[in-house]
Amino acid sequence: MSSLSALIFAVSLLASAQTAPAAPPTPPSQAVPGTYQPKFPGDPARSESEAHALGYMRVVLRAESLYKKRHNKYAESLAALAGTGSFTKRMARSTERGDYTVSFRTNKDGYVLVMTPKQLDSEHRSFYAEEDNIIHADDQKAADASSPRVK
Repeated sequence: MSSLSALIFAVSLLASAQTAPAAPPTPPSQAVPGTYQPKFPGDPARSESEAHALGYMRVVLRAESLYKKRHNKYAESLAALAGTGSFTKRMARSTERGDYTVSFRTNKDGYVLVMTPKQLDSEHRSFYAEEDNIIHADDQKAADASSPRVK
């Protein structure tokens, strides 16, 4: 009888565990809706749009550095960068990148990459970079080499 009692006890425990009330759900993040959550420590972006624009710029800058090492010159177009590093043909297809427009031009000794927001404000800054790989930003006007550096 003792093994039958143990079996009944085990079944009753299992049944009570299945009917026990579920633990309360964990509360959602305490972030205010619309507030940007940094993607990594030191993330300089002020919004999701900026995070995407800066990410795109970093990929282009890395690809240009790799291209220069392989060909002893910078790429003359974004299409020429396709397949270099993590820069893809798809990334070169359009100058529209979400809330930003990409501008890329070459010059005698390098290139200039600019990301211009469709609406310039504190959460949609303009970004500028050239072959020195330093990204500059401005929320008042189009960014250029004299604009503050992005940290």
